[in-house]
Amino acid sequence: TMKNPVPQAASLLLEKLLLLVHVRPLPAGSGEESSPPAAPGYYDTSCFKRGDLLEVPRTLFVHFGIYLGENRVAHLMPDILPAFTDDRRQIQQVVVTNKRLILGVITRTASIRVDTVEDFAYGGSILVNHMDRLFQDQVLGSEEAARRAEKLVGATAYSLLWNNCEHFVTYCRYGAPVSFQTDKFCETVKMIIRDQRSVLASVLVGLASIVCLGLAPSTTLPTIFIPFFLWMAG
Repeated sequence: TMKNPVPQAASLLLEKLLLLVHVRPLPAGSGEESSPPAAPGYYDTSCFKRGDLLEVPRTLFVHFGIYLGENRVAHLMPDILPAFTDDRRQIQQVVVTNKRLILGVITRTASIRVDTVEDFAYGGSILVNHMDRLFQDQVLGSEEAARRAEKLVGATAYSLLWNNCEHFVTYCRYGAPVSFQTDKFCETVKMIIRDQRSVLASVLVGLASIVCLGLAPSTTLPTIFIPFFLWMAG
């Protein structure tokens, strides 16, 4: 018998969403709470200074935070919980779970939270002040950067393109909220739209969905309208 492709597609979509927000998916059966990815002291924090900009490369994107000293990092994370409670202690209690994270992306809510270096990095390698070379004379004082981050701790709006973790750290350390990842993503989207081969690709994908799932409005309309809009935009 042929397996239902819907659960597999949903699982793949969840994994891609987690990559977009810079967090590795939790292992299956991990439950609501996630264990710390590394034991305390896994990272040598003696080389970090208060106000440093920390970045952790992920598979597709990079996650950013501001080091506050004493093994603490302020960083912006999508999170649904601030929409239901103002209790900062409750929000801060555990690392954001996959469910909270995905719902935060969908509802565009987030929290700027303070976690240990281990929880922030989640086992990844850490780069320190790697973006300073791009801003040159715009780098603010380390104490000013840390104070800005501390003032912003708490619930905030979230947007993958306009208010993500990179916007947060560049505002704190350089005084201007920008995201080079967002700019690169938008340029890629523009290239895809301008390339008329994307029209043919979308037609083929649409026809394949009709063959696999049958002729229905949910398959036929996208097959017609998506190529049309791509063609017009190009």
